[in-house]
Amino acid sequence: MDLGGINPAVLVASLMVASTPILLAALGELVVERAGVLNLGVEGMMIVGAICGFAVAVESGSPLLGFLGGAAGGAALSLIFAVLTQVLLSNQVATGLALTLFGLGFSALIGQGYVGIKPPATGRVDLGALSDMPVIGTILFRHDPMVYVSLLLVIAVWAVLRFTRTGLVLRAVGENHDAAHALGYKVVRIRLAAIAFGGAMAGLGGAYLSLIRVPQWTEGMTAGAGWIALALVVFASWRAGRVLLGAYLFGGIAVLQLNLQAAGVRFPVEYLSMSPYLVTILVLVVISSGRGRAALGAPAALGRSFHAAH
Repeated sequence: MDLGGINPAVLVASLMVASTPILLAALGELVVERAGVLNLGVEGMMIVGAICGFAVAVESGSPLLGFLGGAAGGAALSLIFAVLTQVLLSNQVATGLALTLFGLGFSALIGQGYVGIKPPATGRVDLGALSDMPVIGTILFRHDPMVYVSLLLVIAVWAVLRFTRTGLVLRAVGENHDAAHALGYKVVRIRLAAIAFGGAMAGLGGAYLSLIRVPQWTEGMTAGAGWIALALVVFASWRAGRVLLGAYLFGGIAVLQLNLQAAGVRFPVEYLSMSPYLVTILVLVVISSGRGRAALGAPAALGRSFHAAH
């Protein structure tokens, strides 16, 4: 066992990279749930974003276009969910699960021709002297652009939800859609926009996985990241800042288990591997209980269908 081989600065930097796809997907789901919609299809949107982003990046040679393609793929899949649940009033839980199954199968189908191909490399942000600083430079200033974009998105989502009229209206729809409708707000339109944003963020997280985190296409490569993102929103009590902390916690567990394996620690790392999924199961059990949701401060209209009386 050689714990001296674990560099804390590199460990924290790796943690930030490992957390980014979960953070992006969870931020999108946070906005969706704040609008009163429960979309369990995050895993499906992530995996479709992963293959769409990978395919666009490989065909165009541009990682930027790849990320845009991933966001577009996730958003397109989310709009299927949006139409089914908001227009046709299908059950949100069942539709979300179906979306995940569809996404996993669809991505496997269109990804057959991309197995074994390397995507174009995404460079790191050059911050000059800051990158050369000991410890701090390694932790904060040697990342790819998407790590910084994810942090900016956390700030943006927090600011919009807390300080803007748009955020106020979104939260009002999530708390009481009938009252929001009576005030003249277009509940369905607002929820459609929130769902599309959530899908784009999930797709972005998936594209990060296939283009940077594991730069290749592998069937089922999200490996439960979408479910962790779902649990993370509840774990964070629907607050953007806590989503960031939770994502880094889950990412830290993933990185730590790999480092402990490399160091030869006798502690069964399988316990660490399964811990995020155990937390996910517990959180989903709690959110399924009305009393548990109220205690956590969930949006009052979460998961409830809206039907305007004509």
